[in-house]
Amino acid sequence: MTRIHEALLLAAVLIAIAVLAVFDIIPEAVSQFAPLVMLPWIIRRDRACVPRKA
Repeated sequence: MTRIHEALLLAAVLIAIAVLAVFDIIPEAVSQFAPLVMLPWIIRRDRACVPRKA
C-alpha cells in the first residue's frame, strides 16, 4: 500500500468516525479521541523526507 493510499484510508476513517458521532451512533467522547488513537499508526511510518544513499 502506498503512502497516498494510507493517507486516504486514514482520512476516510477519521471522517467516518466524525459522521457517526454527528448522527449519535457513537458517543462524542469517542470521536474526540479518535485522532489520538490513530497517532501511533501515523508515527510508526518511516519518514518520507530522508536523504537516500546513491
